[in-house]
Amino acid sequence: MDYASPGGTDTSTDLDVEKMSPAFDQGHVGALTPSESSGKPNGKQGQKTLRRLAQNREAARRSRLRKKAYVQQLESSNLKLAQLEQELQRARRQGFLVSTSGDEPHSANGNGALAFGVEYARWLEEHSKQLDELRAAVNAHAGDSDLQAIIDAIMARCHEIFRLKDAAAKADAFQVLSGTWTTPVERCFLWLGGFRPSELLKLLASRLEPLTEKQLDSISVLQHSSQQAEDALSREMEALRQSVVETVAASGSSSSLCRTAGPSGDHTGQMAVAKLGALEILLRQADDLRLRILQEVQRILTTRQCARALLAISDYFSRLRALSSLWIARPST
Repeated sequence: MDYASPGGTDTSTDLDVEKMSPAFDQGHVGALTPSESSGKPNGKQGQKTLRRLAQNREAARRSRLRKKAYVQQLESSNLKLAQLEQELQRARRQGFLVSTSGDEPHSANGNGALAFGVEYARWLEEHSKQLDELRAAVNAHAGDSDLQAIIDAIMARCHEIFRLKDAAAKADAFQVLSGTWTTPVERCFLWLGGFRPSELLKLLASRLEPLTEKQLDSISVLQHSSQQAEDALSREMEALRQSVVETVAASGSSSSLCRTAGPSGDHTGQMAVAKLGALEILLRQADDLRLRILQEVQRILTTRQCARALLAISDYFSRLRALSSLWIARPST
């Protein structure tokens, strides 16, 4: 397979330099030096030619290295994708796959949430292709109807991943809360298993200029509304955490917490589990808020602005993933 050089360097330079370099390495430069009628000494001109060829050889060498690194990166990505495919097949065979038909996950022990990570990887790959198509359409100054068709397809895919995520939360809300499918840097910025809508609105307000006065006011109102909803959910999450802490602290011992209570026994463990069940509801409310904000943004912006907004959001999360890769690959001290 022929891979294009990621650096954009013309790889034909490699061939030219490699063909010519042996002659220059042996000192045969007479055929390439300018004629004596130029008025410049052949020796001096030959040195310039040698330097230029040395620079070309170095540029070609760097181009080959970039190409090799790019190919290795693609091969690594293909390997990871193959591994994810194997995990997905294994999850399907074991009956742990999060259903895409709207049914409940088959497993109650967290495997459904783990399978969501596999589904998310597949979704992200397809989502990236859709965004590439959108970017190409924007750069080609496509009409609003063409842009709207791509935007609608992207939003439909967003609804799909939120639905799968909701099913995963029913299997194991803690896996979703911790964002096990995301990169380490992305997890650092998670709020209730996803992004903060108010932070996304700040990003868009700064990246989509110029906006009309009415659009700016609408985004400001939406940001305030989102912040209030986020604060309310955060307070509910803190209240849930505190309630569980108090319940567990009152249990007396781990054995009494884990023991199944009889008619007059200790129901502390059951109470704690029942309270933790509210976490699934909080996660669903947070995702509902995220979807609502995305839909409101789409209503406020023009079609072309909406396309730019989706690209800006994509670029932001891509930079987070790239930062995570740099963090993981940092030299150990």
